[in-house]
Amino acid sequence: MEPTLDIGQRVLVNRFIYHFTDPSIGDVMVFHPPVGSESSPQCGAVPKEGEPCPKPTAGESSENFVKRLVAGPGDRVKIISGRAIVNGKLNGAANGAAENELVERDCGKMPPPSEWKDVQPSVPCNFPRSIVVPPDHYFMMGDNRANSTDSRFWGPIPREWIIGKAFATYWPPDRIGLL
Repeated sequence: MEPTLDIGQRVLVNRFIYHFTDPSIGDVMVFHPPVGSESSPQCGAVPKEGEPCPKPTAGESSENFVKRLVAGPGDRVKIISGRAIVNGKLNGAANGAAENELVERDCGKMPPPSEWKDVQPSVPCNFPRSIVVPPDHYFMMGDNRANSTDSRFWGPIPREWIIGKAFATYWPPDRIGLL
């Protein structure tokens, strides 16, 4: 999640909020990824060329991941130059800190919408063929898009795997703040 979070940085998590409301695009969330995602990500279905993983493997990992919610149930998502295109539009909330120079340096400049159809697949920056997020699933991506293992590779996660919304950092002391 660099630059939003540093390696080893600690976050506070609201474990109750999603019992009362649905997650929102742009939320930084703590969740369990699919089994194996921490070492060798696997997709639960064979994606078509240039398509992000459309389905996770069945097993839930015991690991905790922190990523940004980029698309929810029923949303259509594709990735161009490391940025999420949700329902045909570049979504600022979905991309968060990924809008900065880190993505440009590693994934190149964002082409104008008129050129999105011509973008060629490239791992991890371009998945120009969109998928529809299944009901009760969420598509998660790290802000360090060129170096993040996320839903592009292991699919959208089921709602029941979500632990909560990260809302603040408390360690180290010089990085205390709200997300």
